[in-house]
Amino acid sequence: MAIFHEYDDYDGLGLAELIRRGDVSPDDLLDTAMARVTERNPKINAFASLFEARARGDIRAGLPAGPFCGVPFALKDLFMHFKGEVTGNGSRFWDGAVATHDSELFARYRRAGFAIFGKTTTSQLGLGPATETRAYGVTRNPWDLGRTSGGSSGGAAAVVAAGILPLAHASDSGGSTRIPASCCGLFGLKPTRGRMPMGPDRGESSGGLGSAHAVTRTVRDSAALLDATAGSDLGAPYGIMPPQRPWLDEVGAKPGRLRIAVWNEPPEGVVVHQDCIRALEDAAALCRDLGHVVDIVPPAVDMAALDRNGVVVLAASTRLLIEARASELGRSPGQDDLEPAARTLWEAAGNYSALDYANAIAAYHRAGRQLAAFQSEWDLILTPTLAQPPVEVGTITTSDVDSEGFRPRSRAFNPFCSLANRTGVPACSVPLYWNSADLPIGVQFMARFGDEATLFQIASQLEQARPWSQRSAPL
Repeated sequence: MAIFHEYDDYDGLGLAELIRRGDVSPDDLLDTAMARVTERNPKINAFASLFEARARGDIRAGLPAGPFCGVPFALKDLFMHFKGEVTGNGSRFWDGAVATHDSELFARYRRAGFAIFGKTTTSQLGLGPATETRAYGVTRNPWDLGRTSGGSSGGAAAVVAAGILPLAHASDSGGSTRIPASCCGLFGLKPTRGRMPMGPDRGESSGGLGSAHAVTRTVRDSAALLDATAGSDLGAPYGIMPPQRPWLDEVGAKPGRLRIAVWNEPPEGVVVHQDCIRALEDAAALCRDLGHVVDIVPPAVDMAALDRNGVVVLAASTRLLIEARASELGRSPGQDDLEPAARTLWEAAGNYSALDYANAIAAYHRAGRQLAAFQSEWDLILTPTLAQPPVEVGTITTSDVDSEGFRPRSRAFNPFCSLANRTGVPACSVPLYWNSADLPIGVQFMARFGDEATLFQIASQLEQARPWSQRSAPL
């Protein structure tokens, strides 16, 4: 086994460049990643499955000469299919669900050149902002093992924050990339609706809320990965204009004098922790110092109405997924197959009509129009990513649900992220602030529909002003 001792000094693109120059080999990097899995994963519990032998076989066969050729990588274990491997979805109901084909996004990751060797943990069916399941146990935060790594991409963020990987696949239907990015001190981007492929199995996720991408240590890795993987796939229900130039070209490009609206008022009933307020104020001050116009102007969107309608869409989407699996198995889920949140949503779907669902989608679209009108005057919206620092393990469990499917503790933790999902706009969490307990606390930027370019410009400008990628979790 050859360990590459300078592994932490490089991001994904940097490691790929070393391989191209012949300074290290893909096997060296996979050796290093696997040694860290052995050493560090028992502390964080971030992998749902490992298939190192398949990655070794891909290396021997010759990896595609993509931008990340030879870089080790892991998939989030949530409806991401790799033929011959189990897609567990954080649930016992999917035990033994071996994929018969590849997801399109997985195929694009392979073409990007990654050596893909494992799947990371997720909350059951991606429900909730903490990764704690009966099927796979608790995934912990490398910055403090008593704290959550976030969810639902908690495993992905934990393996990157733990230094096992420089970047990892994540997905986001209500903050599931940005929440763990904030908890673990990483950059996390949710692309615009329609930007990423969902096929061949699904046309959309959760009524159009979901989008997949990654958590990364650096902004440029995120941009390069989006360049390599974005674009509609065959039969996609949404179309979107491609970027005017590669997103990697936006990294380091001067954004000009941006108009940034600060949204510091949480939805009714939510209290924002002082550390998250400090992180927001710190980011706003830094943006002013960089020459941007920054003012406190919350968007005029009825978040309470969106939350009510969100339960209808989430219940219907959860019912669809569970019924599809029940059809495959020829049985309904048993008592141990579904955890309380998933079971409640599955059952609650029967309380709603087709008209209720149509009204809920219409409410999303109205909010999208309202937000677009607001954004015609503002280039970016700046918010806390979360309303609390990473909470203690066990605070937000799968029992956080009422009879109608509302999740009060989840909402108290994550009141800001869902607006971007419901309106389809791109958003990112940027790691600029650590509190007195040395816990990372992110801030969120939302851009106009289709404008990931401005997010990469502002994020890379902030990264240059206050570098974060060399900060290491005390694991």
